[in-house]
Amino acid sequence: MAQKEKLQCLKDFHKDILKPSPGKSPGTRPEDEAEGNHPQREKWASKIDFLLSVAGGFVGLGNVWRFPYLCYKNGGGAFLIPYFIFLFGGGLPVFFLEVALGQFTSEGGITCWGKLCPIFTGIGYASIVIVSLLNIYYIVILAWGLYYLFQCFQPELPWASCNNKWNTENCVEDTLPFANSPGKHSFHHRRNVLSISDGIEHVGHVKWDLALCLLAVWVICFFCIWKGVKSTGKVVYVTATFPFVMLIVLLVRGVTLPGAAEGIKFYLYPNLTRLGDPEVWIDAGTQIFFSYAICLGAMTSLGSYNKYKYNCYRDCLLLGGLNSATSFVSGFAIFSVLGFMAQEQGVDIADVAESGPGLAFIAYPKAVSMMPLPTFWAILFFIMLLLLGLDSQFVEVEGQITSLVDLYPSFLRKGYRREIFIAIVCFVSYLLGLTMVTEGGMYVFQLFDYYAASGVCLLWVAFFECIAVAWVYGADNFYDAIEEMIGYRPNPWMKWSWTVVTPFLCVGCFIFSLVKYTPLRYNKVYEYPDWSIGVGWTLALTSMICIPMVVVIKIIQSDGPLIEVKSWGEKKNTKGSVNVNCEKYTLVYKDLVLPKRENVIFLGIEVVMHYCVPTNCLDWRLCCPEESSR
Repeated sequence: MAQKEKLQCLKDFHKDILKPSPGKSPGTRPEDEAEGNHPQREKWASKIDFLLSVAGGFVGLGNVWRFPYLCYKNGGGAFLIPYFIFLFGGGLPVFFLEVALGQFTSEGGITCWGKLCPIFTGIGYASIVIVSLLNIYYIVILAWGLYYLFQCFQPELPWASCNNKWNTENCVEDTLPFANSPGKHSFHHRRNVLSISDGIEHVGHVKWDLALCLLAVWVICFFCIWKGVKSTGKVVYVTATFPFVMLIVLLVRGVTLPGAAEGIKFYLYPNLTRLGDPEVWIDAGTQIFFSYAICLGAMTSLGSYNKYKYNCYRDCLLLGGLNSATSFVSGFAIFSVLGFMAQEQGVDIADVAESGPGLAFIAYPKAVSMMPLPTFWAILFFIMLLLLGLDSQFVEVEGQITSLVDLYPSFLRKGYRREIFIAIVCFVSYLLGLTMVTEGGMYVFQLFDYYAASGVCLLWVAFFECIAVAWVYGADNFYDAIEEMIGYRPNPWMKWSWTVVTPFLCVGCFIFSLVKYTPLRYNKVYEYPDWSIGVGWTLALTSMICIPMVVVIKIIQSDGPLIEVKSWGEKKNTKGSVNVNCEKYTLVYKDLVLPKRENVIFLGIEVVMHYCVPTNCLDWRLCCPEESSR
């Protein structure tokens, strides 16, 4: 076969097959388009829609209430050392991997793995289990925030005094620096908002005011995503931008308060001795994976709506910088106010520093009640809290829906079936979430938070994502695909991270997390019963087991050999080899859009099968040996 003819064959193949036709998604199956089984996949109206959706998805509550506390607890400025190591060695590479994978395949978090590496389709199922559990309990925080926002419109902030019906004689006005009795703010949250019971065994009644707030937030979430990226891309113009404006306003107000300098010093003062504690590194790793919303399938789903030639690499770097900068700046806004509160009470900042819901619903409301115009600052804070959480919530739900719809596109994309399906998912999630707005709901919430979407689960998924892309599919081949999309090859650091650095960090952090594991306690006092700890581990293992389980299923279903076929020769029908049909073009595995890859059978599955084959040729390697060596 002449060299000129071989090269022309390759050129025609890339032109006709690999590159998407105008108006068509590279991930759309030809047979579905021909039969009209489902509408063409929609795309973002503009790149701003994508940028704001991703920014809203991963800039959330964790940036405001978790990172500053972890920074202060783990050595102040010294914590930034492990933070940036995990950022550049794990967070950014996996974030870029997921967005690029979605853009390349035009598929959601499950079906993208079926195209890239079918043996690891379980990664997608694991991600969906995690994000489904996360969506059930994360939105409960928004219900609390909405309830607090309504409470702000009373003549006096309910948590600003002990003159309320839910207070007891043990409530104090917090004027005594070393008083051991519960403060009015703690009483409001525990007795009025939560009506917390004695333990998870005593679930009690549903708090219907919180149940209505939870319903309201789910309804808002539904209408934010019910029209797909058309509605999501417009809502984020408000939900993803206003929180930044409000954060800046709170920052300016905070740094002008007396005692703010001491709070900021407490936040950043480096203690390098803390770096010898493995828990510091575990906190850094889990914070990165939480704040970048990776291993949940959402970033892959958002990337799947990009145009094929979109420069996702550039935007992923910009968005990563925005995310980490938001976390860092939030620390100034939070600790300046905590420094003011500590000075007003005459106590050490360590006595008022909180993390998570304790910061949002006890410490910060307590601080704003001491400021001039407390109602105004309380309203501003809870609106910011709601918007930060809301766009994270509906972006994660959008990722969940996209992944599930892509499993059955010909059925769920017809008519109003997608909207009905979204309504069903939201309603079922709401019903499950009602267990967390009961009198014992806080115990259920903490159980989900500690196990269902724990750092261990995310590290497990991230490890296998890197193995699947870098070692099974091939990091160089994925770089070829990215170059095809954006026009150039990204910095080699990404490839090195997928291949070595990220798996190493994930394994190390995973092992240390298990070694340092301690059973869950609520408020450092209440010990969960053994059966509830078992439920928690069941939630965690439900997602983690998906990956090995799917691998086993694929092996059982496979008819071919379990290793790569290396001997081709001139045998035409050897079991396990791929015989090419005598056609102008042969695509053995039609769903793939993966250029420059040789025929491989890995664990009995045809991983990548794309070659231009001349009409008179039965075996690509025999006819075009130069090109087949790529």
